[in-house]
Amino acid sequence: MEKISISLTSDQARLIEQAVGSGDYASSSEVVREALREWKAKRLLGRFWDEGVMSGDAAPESIEDIKAEARKGVV
Repeated sequence: MEKISISLTSDQARLIEQAVGSGDYASSSEVVREALREWKAKRLLGRFWDEGVMSGDAAPESIEDIKAEARKGVV
């Protein structure tokens, strides 16, 4: 593990203390690690969303076309 120092507002520090105090987390480090994992996932989801939007509109297909493709094994 690598140790770093960060500065937080009083409100942010209080949120971390409350999370640990509630028993949901064993340490402030656990709170920060989970927050970073969620931040990373949110950024990744945003990137995928942007890529989807940039790829253009999907070609409209009828349900019959979708079923025919599925039957061919080409979905």
